[in-house]
Amino acid sequence: MKKKILPVVLTLGIAASLAVPCAGYAASTTEKIDQQLTQLKKMKAQAQQKANDAQNQITKVQTEKDQATKDMNTLVNQVNEASKKLTKLNEEIDQVSTALADNAKQLDEAVARVETRDNMLKSRVRLMYMNGFVSYMDVVLSATSFSDFLNRIEALKSIVNQDKEILVANKKDKETVAQKKADTEQQLEKVKTLYADADALRDDLQAKEKAKEVKIASLTKQEKVLEDISEESDKQITQLAKQEADLQAKKRAASNAKSPFTYSGGKLGYPLAVQAPLTSDFTNRINPVTGRSESHKGIDLGAPKGTDILAAENGSVIYASWMNGYGNCVIVDHGNGLWTVYGHIMNDGIYVKVGDVVKRGQKIAGVGSTGQSTGNHLHFEVRKNEVPTDPKPFLR
Repeated sequence: MKKKILPVVLTLGIAASLAVPCAGYAASTTEKIDQQLTQLKKMKAQAQQKANDAQNQITKVQTEKDQATKDMNTLVNQVNEASKKLTKLNEEIDQVSTALADNAKQLDEAVARVETRDNMLKSRVRLMYMNGFVSYMDVVLSATSFSDFLNRIEALKSIVNQDKEILVANKKDKETVAQKKADTEQQLEKVKTLYADADALRDDLQAKEKAKEVKIASLTKQEKVLEDISEESDKQITQLAKQEADLQAKKRAASNAKSPFTYSGGKLGYPLAVQAPLTSDFTNRINPVTGRSESHKGIDLGAPKGTDILAAENGSVIYASWMNGYGNCVIVDHGNGLWTVYGHIMNDGIYVKVGDVVKRGQKIAGVGSTGQSTGNHLHFEVRKNEVPTDPKPFLR
C-alpha cells in the first residue's frame, strides 16, 4: 500500500514544482505590464498637460484676437464717422467759400456806391471852390421874394439831408461789409481747423486699423501653431491610449482574465438615452467655431444638456479627459480594432475612468457643449483601427 502511495506523492510533488514556475511567470509578466502601464500613464499625463497648456494658450490667444477684432471694428466705425464728418466739413467749406464770394461781390458793389457818393461830394466841393464859397445864409438872404425864400430853404434842406444820407449810407455800407467779411473769414478759418483735425483723426485711426490688422494676422498665425501643437498632443495621447489598451489585453491574457470585448460585428447601440436629430453629418464642412474647412470625423446629435450618453457596445474605457476640439471626451475600445468616441461632454459629466469595463447601453457621460461647440450636442465617432469611419451604418 505504501509503495503505491509514494509514486503518487512524487507525481504530485513534480506537478507542484512545475506549477509554481508557471504561476511565477504569469505574476512576473503581469508586474512587468503594470510597470509599463504606469510609465504609459505618466507619458499620457505629460502629453495631456502639454495639450492642456496649448489649449489654455489657444483660449488666451482667441480671447485677445476677439478683442482685437472688436477694437478694429470700432476703429473702422470711427474711420467711417470721421469720413462722414470730413464730407460734411467739405460741404460747409464750399458753402462758406460761396458766401465769401457773394460777400466780395457785395463789398465791391458797396465800395462802388461809396465811391459814387464820394464823387458827388467832391463835385460839390469843387464847384464851391471854383465859384467861391457861398454860405447857406447868403443863399437864403439873396431871395427875391418870399416864395423864392421858401424854395431856397427847401433846396438847402434837401442838399443837407442828401449829404447826411450819403455819409450815413457810406458808413453803414463800410461797417456792414467789413463785419460780414471778418465773420465769414473767421468761420472759414474755424472750418479749416476742424477739417485739419478730422483729417488727422482719420489718418490716426487708419494707422491704428492697420496695426490691428497686423496684430490679428500675428495672433491667427500663433493660434495655428498652438492648434498644431495641441493636435499633435492629441495624436500622441491617442497612440498612448492604444498602447495602454494593448497592454491591458496582454495583462488579461497573462492572468487568464475574461475579455470585456464581445463585439464581432453588427449594429451598435444608440449612444443617447433618447433619439436626437442629426445636426452635422460625417462629411467635409466649415467648422462653425474656427470658420475653416475640415473633415468632420463623426456625426453630431443635438440633445439637451445632461442627456445620458450611453456606451454603444461592451468594452473598456481607454480615454476619459479633455481633448482639443472635442472638449471633455471618452473613448471606448470594443476590441477587434473598433473604438467609439464621445465628445463635447458637459463639465463634470464624465462618469467613467480609464480602465473601467462598460456594458452596452451603460451611462458613461452627459451631453454638453465643451470644446469647439456652438450648442449642446453629442459628437459621436466610430474608429476602425484608429481611422474615423461613418458611424451611421453602425447604428442602422
